[in-house]
Amino acid sequence: MEVRVRAPGKIILAGEHAVVHGSTAVAASVGLYTYVSLRFPTPSDNDDSLKLQLKDMALEFSWPVDRIKEALPEFGSSLSPTPTSCSIKSMKSIAALVEEQNIPEAKVELAAGVSAFLWLYSCIHGFKPATVVVNSELPLGSGLGSSAAFCVALSAALLAFSDSVSLDMSQQGWSGFGEGELELVNKWAFEGEKIIHGKPSGLDNTVSTYGNIIKFKSGALTRLKSNMTLKMLITNTKVGRNTKALVAGVSERTIRHPDAMSLVFNAVDSISKELSAIIQSPASDDLSITEKEEKMEELMEMNQGLLQCMGVSHASIETVLRTTLKYKLASKLTGAGGGGCVLTLLPTLLSGTVVNKVIAELESCGFQCLTAAIGGKGVEVCFGGSS
Repeated sequence: MEVRVRAPGKIILAGEHAVVHGSTAVAASVGLYTYVSLRFPTPSDNDDSLKLQLKDMALEFSWPVDRIKEALPEFGSSLSPTPTSCSIKSMKSIAALVEEQNIPEAKVELAAGVSAFLWLYSCIHGFKPATVVVNSELPLGSGLGSSAAFCVALSAALLAFSDSVSLDMSQQGWSGFGEGELELVNKWAFEGEKIIHGKPSGLDNTVSTYGNIIKFKSGALTRLKSNMTLKMLITNTKVGRNTKALVAGVSERTIRHPDAMSLVFNAVDSISKELSAIIQSPASDDLSITEKEEKMEELMEMNQGLLQCMGVSHASIETVLRTTLKYKLASKLTGAGGGGCVLTLLPTLLSGTVVNKVIAELESCGFQCLTAAIGGKGVEVCFGGSS
């Protein structure tokens, strides 16, 4: 028996950076997924190892279960029924297991994700041999929540074959989890995110788990019900950025110009609240949808202007903005800025020909373009590996 799980990435529609200073922000799931499959060997396989295969990178890591048992003996007596944080002692043991795999220097950033895998697997399934296969449509390190999608999909796959959740394994195709099960998946995924990021907000894993659109302010998350279908062009500039440095830069600018930056953050807060209201308001016909999309475009442009005021734009982002503006499309950076990804709203009545022209022009600049619906379902499961 095999279980396959998919979890979506996330985008920030409005409020990045300003949220650190008390403003409201709005995030949404994006229809680009990380897939995790889990299979336990049969006795005839004669396989006594835990394997992690990262298909997109053509990498495989493998540990004899006896080696994991030796490194993490605390899991021998009983498995943890509730999400558990990784202790410093366990983290050192896991680091040694990861180090033994000789991860290529060019991929050394994967070590934290592999560590999260070992912790989550050992907590939920102990020392069972298994093969876990991961592949993803999300570019790594671009602000689309790839690590959270990995932790959510992995946690859900592991829980699907545990006593902690009850799922109908005979159901065909992709199906969702119950509310209580989603809460458990989200909590385990957050423990994985803590290993990868240290002090994550919990936003990324919550969006990936529950899907749809989430409004957040001062640590409080509110799930929104969207009454419109939104489609975005996501342009990955492929420019790496230092999130901590960008956040610190905004804080330093706030110290230098407190009054001006306070007004900037208040404006962002208003934009996020208005955007939330538009998303939740009913749309009765095409005209109403078009009006809502036009308002959203204006809000996106205003938010981008305020992000420029914060000093987090980049030459690559400005290139995307100029290109999409030629086609009368509204764009804004998403996430930390300084590179990363840019969102462009694709209105319902926009022709496919125009979209293809925009993509061709952006790709000629060396950017990667992805189109996806936003605000869709969260984590889903499929048994038998047929979907």
